[in-house]
Amino acid sequence: MSKSVIPNAFTSANLVFGMISILCTFNGNLTFGAVCILLALVADGLDGRTARALGVSSEMGKEMDSLCDLVSFGAAPAMLAYKLQLADFGIVGCVAAIFFALCGMWRLARFNVNTTVVHGYFMGLAIPAGGCLIATSTLLINAVGYNLDEISYAYPVIVMVVAYLMVSTVHYPDFKGDGEKMNLVAKVVAAAVFASILWMGIDGIGYAILFGIFASYAIFGIVNHSINLISGSK
Repeated sequence: MSKSVIPNAFTSANLVFGMISILCTFNGNLTFGAVCILLALVADGLDGRTARALGVSSEMGKEMDSLCDLVSFGAAPAMLAYKLQLADFGIVGCVAAIFFALCGMWRLARFNVNTTVVHGYFMGLAIPAGGCLIATSTLLINAVGYNLDEISYAYPVIVMVVAYLMVSTVHYPDFKGDGEKMNLVAKVVAAAVFASILWMGIDGIGYAILFGIFASYAIFGIVNHSINLISGSK
């Protein structure tokens, strides 16, 4: 049996979890729909690592990975956000959900063509992080019983902002090499965001921790990149 079967199985699991997420969301089980997106993240993290460890990395595997990511971290989170609250905003909600999926597609395509150009950082928020922001926020909102009606149109705006971050030129650390300088101010801001989320989500502390990780990472990239642009640092 070819060694490539193992990483390909993880890649396939990514897609399977993405599809289960969509089906669960469609049937009103938003919690399990969100959990499946996180399980897809685990599978997504294992496929590349096992492929490199076994020495079977291939262009075919990379293409499969991107196609699966679009479903699990583009379409599935968009569907989750739509079912959670976007559906209440009519055409605006539809636009927000579609915009998220479109930005995910654009993010993946740009990543694939820039693999030999961009090193040491992610250009734009990685689509798994964007998708998991939606998933973990859904888990936390349901756990603490927060009423999204209180923030009205802020929710579709937030979804579109996360979508835009994926196609932005903000530099996010990939924790693999020497990227841009990580500033202390950005670290402090990210830590403050993380602590605030834990405090506000104390009734669902486990989900608050998960959401805090992705939210603080998203904020860190924005602040850190802005500081580096202003100071001219690399």
